[in-house]
Amino acid sequence: MAERSRGSTSSTASRQRRTGRGPEDAARVAREKLEQLISHRIEGVSAVERTDDGWLVSVDVLEVPRIPDTTSLLATYEVHLEPDGALLDYRRSRRYRRGAADE
Repeated sequence: MAERSRGSTSSTASRQRRTGRGPEDAARVAREKLEQLISHRIEGVSAVERTDDGWLVSVDVLEVPRIPDTTSLLATYEVHLEPDGALLDYRRSRRYRRGAADE
């Protein structure tokens, strides 16, 4: 069992070397790049997905703060990164009220 675990870890490390970054780095870089491009506060990362050409990261952003906070407007941006972390493109994919459930 321990050997299997080590193999799995080495396999993950091998994949990260091939792609240049792991999901944690992709999430951090996507936040940093998006923050440089838009003037809204980053709330967090809701998804990280490896793609054929790098990474697709979904970043949640506070676009319109309101009182009470549950009426604030948030948005999800899809940020595409190359394997080395260079920005390919980004776009707003969704805008929603804080606390609204997904449909």
